[in-house]
Amino acid sequence: MGQDVRSPQGLKALGPRCIALVGPFQSGKTTLLEAIMARTGAIPKAGSVEAGNSIGDSSPEARHHKMSVGLTAATTSFMGASYTFLDCPGSIEFAHDMRAAIPAVDAAVVVCEADERKLPQLQIILRELEDLGIPRFLFLNKIDRANKRVRETLATLQPASRIPLVLRQIPIWNGDLIAGFVDLALERAFVYREHKASEVVALDGGDLDREKEARFSMLEKLADHDDALMEQLLEDIQPPRDAVFDDLARELREGLICPVLLGSALRENGVLRLMKALRHEAPGVAGTAKRLGASSGKDALAYVFKTQHLQHGGKLSLTRILSGRLDDGTTLQSSSGETSRVSGILAVSCAHDSKRASAEAGDTVALGKLDTVKTGDTVCGGKTAPSPLAKVEPAPPVLAMALSASDRKDDVKLGQALVRLNEEDPSLTMIHNSRTHDIVLWGQGEMHLRVALERLHDRFGVNVKSQPPAIGYQETIRKPITQRGRHKKQSGGHGQFGDVVLEIKPLSRGAGFAFDERVVGGAVPRNYIGAVEEGVVDGLLRGPLGFPVIDVQVTLIDGSYHSVDSSDLAFRTAARIGVSEALPQCQPVLLEPIYMVDIVCPTDATAKINAILSGRRGQILGFDTREGWSGWDRVRATMPEAEIGELIVELRSATAGAGSFTRQFDRMAEVSGRAADQIIAAHRVAA
Repeated sequence: MGQDVRSPQGLKALGPRCIALVGPFQSGKTTLLEAIMARTGAIPKAGSVEAGNSIGDSSPEARHHKMSVGLTAATTSFMGASYTFLDCPGSIEFAHDMRAAIPAVDAAVVVCEADERKLPQLQIILRELEDLGIPRFLFLNKIDRANKRVRETLATLQPASRIPLVLRQIPIWNGDLIAGFVDLALERAFVYREHKASEVVALDGGDLDREKEARFSMLEKLADHDDALMEQLLEDIQPPRDAVFDDLARELREGLICPVLLGSALRENGVLRLMKALRHEAPGVAGTAKRLGASSGKDALAYVFKTQHLQHGGKLSLTRILSGRLDDGTTLQSSSGETSRVSGILAVSCAHDSKRASAEAGDTVALGKLDTVKTGDTVCGGKTAPSPLAKVEPAPPVLAMALSASDRKDDVKLGQALVRLNEEDPSLTMIHNSRTHDIVLWGQGEMHLRVALERLHDRFGVNVKSQPPAIGYQETIRKPITQRGRHKKQSGGHGQFGDVVLEIKPLSRGAGFAFDERVVGGAVPRNYIGAVEEGVVDGLLRGPLGFPVIDVQVTLIDGSYHSVDSSDLAFRTAARIGVSEALPQCQPVLLEPIYMVDIVCPTDATAKINAILSGRRGQILGFDTREGWSGWDRVRATMPEAEIGELIVELRSATAGAGSFTRQFDRMAEVSGRAADQIIAAHRVAA
């Protein structure tokens, strides 16, 4: 069944491993990282998120909110092999860090607990791993708090996975408390000891009967993909233990099963068994490179999965070396066509990064000063740019705020800080609103934007003011009119004279703006007609209700000029005056932008979503099951832009943090009555 990875030679050939810790929000990933570091001797004692002394979640923002708001990398060694663990945020708002990192990991440990409310989040994470073909273990955490049997829990979790969840361990019960576990592959029983290695105990009585039943169930699932094992089970022959381990490793790597291990990260229970499973069964860097389609060669080939800007250390690019050897000072070609020279290679070892002269295939390191390299780039030490190994697009943003520097002299500093912030987190989007001159920052949710503001202040030293972004209200007219615009000004020397007659009429919704001229007899010389159009556009920038005017046609039909005093400026001014005087007489009407909104949510939350949409003036167009997603629905509706503002906050609250939406502009629609009066009044106050 291939190379025996359990032999010392096989393990050495796998090289340094990189493992992602992923899972729903607050499932215990950072606590598991602490336990792994402590049990493998990388740190003397595990810290905790609550106490604020964990090696993960070490940023001020993570400490303040007591949650992961960014990826943490930490390296340790176990039984002579090197392992780098990437602790990925569980909140959907910070999921881009996970999505950018997982393509280059060898395997993932999905940390979860027996909580049905987190099932949709678990499904989202497992789907990401499934789509990329990443081998994965499921670590059922907080087993000491379990209030149901493990098989019931497994039946609850199975719908989140498209491949079988295969139980590798069963708990040993002491009354209502879990005292230890039985390893079904090893056929040994272990009793937990808090913050110490588990103790092997004899397996007898009811525990032995349960072990035999559970082991047979595990072997049955393995036999679905192994004919020889199936024959042995049918003939009641006990398969060799080595063959069982080989099957577990092969089927994990081929994406046929997801093994389930038990433990309590807080008590450091089950951690060493997890490490041994990773050691023997997770693939190495060669398998990962093959999965990514990376070409082998002497030149170093690597994938950049995270960018960081340190206050005093400059830019760091967290990178997985997939093949070859990378030396400090090497000039790298990136898949984006840029070149950069490595200025420092750092080992990521807990919170203490140390310099190294080079990095080998399998190593996960931080590379210094790769100024032109971005998150998601593939880099190589050859002379030609490599093909990208992974393409990770940020999720569409769902919430926005308008930003400005508290002190105008910090405008440039704010712009530079936002560029760096976007380099670190590509799921943030910056847009300059040309009409309001605001910088609009788009993100993945309320906490995502809050953390962005905290980083601007704490790390980049920029104080900002924030407010909801301006809504794209516009106005149009209902009634046509013919209006004269006249500008005459006389002061010493040449005066100013421009005279136009404009025919203004409404157009159909969405037609925009049209300008025409039907001047006869040279009433307005042709060289001034361009200036007249410019003046008309000036007049439409702000209508009588205070907003840009659209869906209007303006035709120049007559006018007069002075041979000395007429000029482009005079005719532009006359046209603007004519439009401004005409619009209040044309029955102006307010328009608001309407968007098509496409929401995805767990089925049991669909009724709540419909109520939220109705309460926000949404028009529900229909809903259907989400294709390929068991237990999910897709709801389509139209909704005014003004109501979309904080829709995501209610949506996430109703779906235990799992729901999301996309939006697309649909049309402009009239607003009348009290609603229009309130909008116009609020706009005048703000102005």
